[in-house]
Amino acid sequence: MSTNQAQLLLHEMAVFVRVVETGSFSEAARQMAVTPSAASRAVARLEQALGQRLLQRSTRKLRLSDGGQAVYTHCREMLDAAQAALEAAGHQGEEPRGQLRISVPKAIGRALVHPHMPDFLARYPQVDVLLRLEDRYMDLYDEEIDLAIRITDQPPPGLMGRRLLRIDHLLCATPEYLATHGMPAQPQDLKAHNCIYLGEEPGDARWKFRRGEQSATVQVRGRYAANHTGVRLDAVLSHLGIGSLPHFTAQEALAQGRIVPVLPDWTFQTHYSGDAWALYPRTRHVTPKLKALLDFLGERLKTDR
Repeated sequence: MSTNQAQLLLHEMAVFVRVVETGSFSEAARQMAVTPSAASRAVARLEQALGQRLLQRSTRKLRLSDGGQAVYTHCREMLDAAQAALEAAGHQGEEPRGQLRISVPKAIGRALVHPHMPDFLARYPQVDVLLRLEDRYMDLYDEEIDLAIRITDQPPPGLMGRRLLRIDHLLCATPEYLATHGMPAQPQDLKAHNCIYLGEEPGDARWKFRRGEQSATVQVRGRYAANHTGVRLDAVLSHLGIGSLPHFTAQEALAQGRIVPVLPDWTFQTHYSGDAWALYPRTRHVTPKLKALLDFLGERLKTDR
């Protein structure tokens, strides 16, 4: 493909990227203010120019072909470069201003993000923050969210991100509880204890562990379950049992000796553990206010481990 031909297909490439990242022609068309048939024709023109099928179409979903994956990667890089050029031209020297809409899981928001917000607002007096503490999945496009903090292995398709910190969970109890009921020596010993777990779904009471090549799964039980980390910490401090807690919730009481780790040589595994990422839509340039927040969170949260 010649340079001139590539330039003539820039719009088609942009439509192709949007279709891939939204998963449908209709949604891509809505976001780009064109008709679904126009979006479909744009992708067809790109396929014709390249001489290969980029998308496998079915009645239920779209899927990239093997060749389509490589083309998508290059088209995405092209759009990112174009966006970077616009940012360099349009935002150089611009002060952060405007409202930031942030979506954060409740526990992370309350314990890790909110405590730093007064300093952020003082540093950037022209930026307002709308902090939404919700554990449900929020679509950043549909709900006009500028940034979401989520636990994930990597940014999902259509999103960019910055890794902030590692979220680890552990089991804890008070010395008083353990003096009465004994310290578990292995995961299966938890069956004889009152365990304080999340309680949102049946799987929350199946605790999983790993130590080297060993793994274990234990069906625990207890008289108290709560889907709030602060409540579970209070329950542990009230000697009600052995509780599952994120390290950031437990760290102060651990440092004070009010609670102690249980089975510390085993890794407690949960889908709420992992890397916390700051995610934001690819289709939006990194505005000065968003860059300010990303840099600020990266600076502050790297110490909250």
